[in-house]
Amino acid sequence: MQSFPWDNHSSVSEFILLGFSRDSQINTILFNIFLFLYLSTLVGNGLIVTLIHLDSRLHTPMYFFLSVLSILDMSYVTTTVPQMLVHLIFQKKTISYVGCVAQMYIFLVLGITEGWLFSVMAYDRYVAICYPLRYKVIMTPWLCGAMAIFCGLWGISCSLVYTVFTMRLPYCGPNEINHFFCEVPAVLKLACADTSLNDQADFILGFILLLVPLSFILASYVRIFATILKIRSAQGRLKAFSTCASHITVVTMFCGPAMFMYMNPGANASPERDKKLALFYNIISAFLNPIIYSLRNKDVKRAFLKLTGSSKASE
Repeated sequence: MQSFPWDNHSSVSEFILLGFSRDSQINTILFNIFLFLYLSTLVGNGLIVTLIHLDSRLHTPMYFFLSVLSILDMSYVTTTVPQMLVHLIFQKKTISYVGCVAQMYIFLVLGITEGWLFSVMAYDRYVAICYPLRYKVIMTPWLCGAMAIFCGLWGISCSLVYTVFTMRLPYCGPNEINHFFCEVPAVLKLACADTSLNDQADFILGFILLLVPLSFILASYVRIFATILKIRSAQGRLKAFSTCASHITVVTMFCGPAMFMYMNPGANASPERDKKLALFYNIISAFLNPIIYSLRNKDVKRAFLKLTGSSKASE
């Protein structure tokens, strides 16, 4: 049987996820709320992927990246929410050691990939607004695919470092994680060893994985806004800005809480605050993304009306 490098360091075979409350009535209410958010996230993001696939007018780099984002969001919430829903209605709230490691790793892969995808999407908007005549020449299908693969490979490799560095520590009890899933900061609090080195490593990794793509995004939008201000028509400026507003909103919702969580020293962390932050960038952000993009996007609305056979689609 294959063994993991951290197996010999831990006497804990499973963890208990404390979740949000021990009150069954509160848990029932939370179950209904999170079930609604989860199903709505799957339907909303699934609809966006379907529309982009079926409507040839949406076969552009911007919508390609949007479809990748929607797939990541559906996968992201599925990594944590179904288990959380089960734990809200059943007394048993355990997760095996290997299951915890797997959940942590997959969650990090998807989260890191999404963070870098935001920087790629910002570059796409930069080329579209600053070099509109060369947009199709620069943003070729090959380049778009290569950038999406780069984001995925970056997520896979960096998540492995994160996970191994966390689970190499000894976990000898207690085994109660004050969280609703196996997230790095919450698990580290149970380690039977000094975690100061991990805190420093998490800060450095957080800098690389969050601040670096945010710097790329900021640099792109500085150039974008400089170009928009040169547009003489007020309507033209508004149209150019509207193509960026959705992306800016989504980036803020996702990266802000994630940066606060992963770049904050472990000693200063609050379990209740961490759970709320995790809810925001894990569930709320994925739920709102389809709404933000569809409500502000005429192309997506047109594709939806065409799919449903509405007469307005022809207008």
